[in-house]
Amino acid sequence: MTVHFIGAGPGAPDLITVRGLNLIKACPVCLYAGSLVPAEVVAGAPEGAVVIDTAPLHLDQIIELIREAHEKGQDVARVHSGDPSIYGAVSEQMRRLNDLGIDYDITPGVPAFAAAAAAMNSELTLPGVTQTVIITRTRGKSSPMPEGEDLPSLAKAGATMALHLSVRNLAKVVRELSPEYGADCPVVVVYRASWPDQKIVHGTLKDIREKVRAEKITRTALILIGEAFGEPDFADSKLYDADHKHILRPK
Repeated sequence: MTVHFIGAGPGAPDLITVRGLNLIKACPVCLYAGSLVPAEVVAGAPEGAVVIDTAPLHLDQIIELIREAHEKGQDVARVHSGDPSIYGAVSEQMRRLNDLGIDYDITPGVPAFAAAAAAMNSELTLPGVTQTVIITRTRGKSSPMPEGEDLPSLAKAGATMALHLSVRNLAKVVRELSPEYGADCPVVVVYRASWPDQKIVHGTLKDIREKVRAEKITRTALILIGEAFGEPDFADSKLYDADHKHILRPK
């Protein structure tokens, strides 16, 4: 018996990986985070499968469902949104499974920041502009931020920043990033990337709050900050430069 932690992707049912979908189709038990994973993603569960939305359950209840499946020898598809490695809340589940001696594995998924960039037809990194992406969040009702991971400290790099779970703290984001990035730095807020009701709001640190407020976006949104989202004058990548030689394109 194995618990398969599956990244379902950002929301669109066809953005789950082939491996993830095949595991859902094969498992007699499917536990999915229904607050962010649409029911269409788990609709491929086999006939007669136990399919449970875990959004209203706490950790002990979820582990108990897995333990019961383990006793019956039933594989479990544990389906999370995005990619499990980013704010996936899977580590505490795996720790419990280790204590119970239950096997598990992880299938990655398309993360929200990648889906947001795709929706914008944008790259997060551009030659000569930025080659670094910082994925972070602000403190809310969830776990506190570790020392040294506050926005002013992270902003010193000047990198592209992808802020999860922070749209309600947009005033704080603007206040703490403006000194390093500048008031005219491009900002894009992507609401429910890849979902049918997706919204993309373009602005700057100076005006993004008013624009987001006008769209009444208060949750399930990603904030992207950086010069890569403006119209920068960047050099072409050396990767396809005719004068750039490498092992697959020798001189």
